[in-house]
Amino acid sequence: MEGAELAGKILSTWLTLVLGFILLPSVFGVSLGISEIYMKILVKTLEWATIRIEKGAPKELTLKNSASVGIIQRDESPMEKGLSGLRGRDFELSDVFYFSKKGLEAIVEDEVTQRFSSEELVSWNLLTRTNVNFHYISLRLTMVWVLGVIVRYCVLLPLRVTLAFIGISLLVIGTTLVGQLPDSSLKNWLSELVHLTCCRICVRALSGTIHYHNKQYRPQKGGICVANHTSPIDVLILTTDGCYAMVGQVHGGLMGIIQRAMVKACPHVWFERSEMKDRHLVTKRLKEHIADKKKLPILIFPEGTCINNTSVMMFKKGSFEIGGTIHPVAIKYNPQFGDAFWNSSKYNMVSYLLRMMTSWAIVCDVWYMPPMTREVGEDAVQFANRVKSAIARQGGLTELPWDGGLKRAKVKDTFKEEQQKNYSKMIVGNGSLN
Repeated sequence: MEGAELAGKILSTWLTLVLGFILLPSVFGVSLGISEIYMKILVKTLEWATIRIEKGAPKELTLKNSASVGIIQRDESPMEKGLSGLRGRDFELSDVFYFSKKGLEAIVEDEVTQRFSSEELVSWNLLTRTNVNFHYISLRLTMVWVLGVIVRYCVLLPLRVTLAFIGISLLVIGTTLVGQLPDSSLKNWLSELVHLTCCRICVRALSGTIHYHNKQYRPQKGGICVANHTSPIDVLILTTDGCYAMVGQVHGGLMGIIQRAMVKACPHVWFERSEMKDRHLVTKRLKEHIADKKKLPILIFPEGTCINNTSVMMFKKGSFEIGGTIHPVAIKYNPQFGDAFWNSSKYNMVSYLLRMMTSWAIVCDVWYMPPMTREVGEDAVQFANRVKSAIARQGGLTELPWDGGLKRAKVKDTFKEEQQKNYSKMIVGNGSLN
């Protein structure tokens, strides 16, 4: 009995501390300064570790790590310029060297596949998962690493799991209860309160530090918010600062439970991308939604899949065909404190969240950008590319023309045919530089 009483006292004390120092401040959107102190200590520790690594690592290892970001140096010039030094006006057999070179570049290091693996770090952040080529540097650095493991797994992990469990449970229960109410302004207010509060709690569960820029451009009701996509927690990051009606792929498991609960309280739109009838229904629902200027802004990730925080890939045109005002948002995570990228083909949602909770923290910047509308004579594809370019520039991300769907599918024949047409024009002299 004494053991049970002791365990009960420890549990009650733990929950009281969590309630008083984290949950209540989260509800009111205030900070007691604990996370700021933690981040200052963490930054100083990682800076010290970086200096120790640079002093103790062999020069050969330093050169190897600095070169690991890019295996080959690419020539990004267009086909016409690349072939101009190898050929005349007519067909030349030497043209094969240009295409062979491009093919070998794609085999060694293509632009698409590397966007679906974790971002490479310039210096080690004391997480074993980010240092495959670990080398012993010094006893002092090893002791700091061991201390970090103890802090992350024995202190931060239990705290974060507790917060995540409370946040997700409150979200599921709260949205389910609110969903039983008839449609009214009260229901909308309670739904926004539940979403906002629970998302703030879940962000605290990841030791999230978010810097919002240009808040005067926050998405307005009746508009469409589009953002680059790195992780499912993108939704938490944005909803911490305002509520949205979300549009996304149907998921199973834990994500599916959360989706089914959320849609009861708020007009979110979940669909199966492979079903054509679902896609038509989504377009219809979106048009009806933006027609009502009293409804929450719609949150859409036009890439359709998670990219590894280095690039922005092709935006699907569907989001830009329905009209309305587009509110672009750029999200950029700091990989030094934790890798936010979700590799869904490698980790399920629970495994991914555990990796997040055993990282140091989730630090990111969010830039709200001026609203954009479709210009006269501009089609949906051109509009999507213009918005994508703006987001890439603001977030310091690489802009790529490739479809994120290549993560799971083969290259479309249209991409191959486009290159063939360009070369054919050069053969007949229509696209030649000479």
